[in-house]
Amino acid sequence: MRRREFITLLGGAVAWPVAVRAQRTTPPVMGLLSSRSPNESADLIAALHQGLNEAGYVEGQNVTIEYRWARGQYDRLPALAAIWSAVRSR
Repeated sequence: MRRREFITLLGGAVAWPVAVRAQRTTPPVMGLLSSRSPNESADLIAALHQGLNEAGYVEGQNVTIEYRWARGQYDRLPALAAIWSAVRSR
């Protein structure tokens, strides 16, 4: 392989992930499954949003978060996880 071909190949390999990210039309979706209620998790949600903001993500703008709350009913967790899995597999 000649040097010019190698450099072209290497440049294409480096640029490909950037092009793939640029083509994304829908924001990434995160799921949060909690055994608690939204009110009990206010500090957790605030910390999550802060961490996402520090990484350049803002809920509703460039990331979507789907919340599932068991509200202290631990037996609901498997069903809530199954709902999340079914929604994401579409």
